[in-house]
Order: sequence, then C-alpha cells, then structure tokens
Amino acid sequence: MNQNIAQSVPPPPHHSGHRDRLRERFVKGGVEALADYEILELILFLALPRRDVKPLAKKLIQSFGSLNKVFHASIPDLISFGLSENTAISIKMIEAASFQLMKKDMIGQTVLNSWSKLIDYVQATMAHEQKEHFRLLFLNKKNELIADEVQQTGTVDHTPAYPREIVKRALELSSTAIILVHNHPSGDSTPSKGDIDMTQAIIAAAKPLGIVIHDHLVVSKKGVASLKNKGLM
Repeated sequence: MNQNIAQSVPPPPHHSGHRDRLRERFVKGGVEALADYEILELILFLALPRRDVKPLAKKLIQSFGSLNKVFHASIPDLISFGLSENTAISIKMIEAASFQLMKKDMIGQTVLNSWSKLIDYVQATMAHEQKEHFRLLFLNKKNELIADEVQQTGTVDHTPAYPREIVKRALELSSTAIILVHNHPSGDSTPSKGDIDMTQAIIAAAKPLGIVIHDHLVVSKKGVASLKNKGLM
C-alpha cells in the first residue's frame, strides 16, 4: 500500500531544482551574482509559482530591450505582452518599492551635498515617464530635503506650473528653498524657452517671500540638464 501511495505522488517539476539553485546564488552573492533574466526570474517566481519562468523572463527582456525597460513598462504594456494583471502588478510593485526606498534615503539629507544621489533619483523616477510631470523638492534652512511632491501631470510635451501654488505649498511646509524638476518624454533634456520663462516666473513669485529656487532640472532618458549650470537662471 505504501508503495502504491509513493508511486501516485507526482515528481517535482523539472524547474524546481533550478529555482532553488537560483535563490541560493542570490542569497550568497546578491543580484551581482545573477544575469538580468535571472533577476527577473526570481520576481516572476512569486507571481507564477508553478510555471517555468526562465523562457518568459528571457522573452520579456528581449521584447522590451532590457531589464530596466521591463520595469519601466506600463501595466497595460505588460498585459499586452501577455502577462496577467497580477504578474504585471508584481513587476511594477518592485519598481515602485525601489523608488520609495530611494526617496526615503533622500529625505533628511543635505541635498546640495548629495547632488549625484539626487540626479540618480530624479532620473530613475522620471526619465521613463510617458507624460510630463512637474515635481517639487522642498528644502529647509539647512538645505535638507523635507518633501518631494509631484505638483502637476501634463501631456507628452507640456505640463503646467503655477507659481502661486508652488509658493503657497512651500509656506505650508515651512520650506525656504525649492528645486524644480520636470521631465521631457521626447528624450531631449534641452531646456525649452517655455521652461526658462516658467523658471523665471517662479523665481519672481518666490523671492519676495525669501524662498530660494536652487535649480530647475530637466530629466530625460539621455540625461539630466541643470538650468543653473547652463546659466539660464
């Protein structure tokens, strides 16, 4: 009877040993020990526990172009590829969590002394957005980041900014300095005349109240442009 029971138990799927080995490599060596498709495999394991996800991970990276582009893809794009909504959300949650961790690391930091970290943060969170977003980084008297807020979301090539609303929000937060940030989905981070004029209008609204505009950063897939470094403010 025991022999019959043993014979009726199905063997483990052929990919179960691969999963165990991949997890072990990650535990011992971190993500540096894994290829990009293997990192994606580990994530897909959680959403698709009974499926061999190695071919899927490779196909996703091949289709979107890179591991980064898989994470930056929208949920509708991932679903259009053939993923379930649950799997697509699982991938996007990893991206969202990484952005939140980066943000938490920045809050309370003296931003002007952590400029490279700030540039990495705004590029990671904004470079792949398909619409323009106007973001405000509020600083205190010590130039420590106290708040990071998206004020407006616009179209593919325009987002409005309202100087009075920006100044009002700074006063609410007791912020004495602001870094303006917005993205160019076109991929070109060159500041436009509209960007320059908008910056000057915000500076003019903030100055009488003692609020300093440190910089205006324009983010794209190709890099980050600083209006201050370009002598445009």
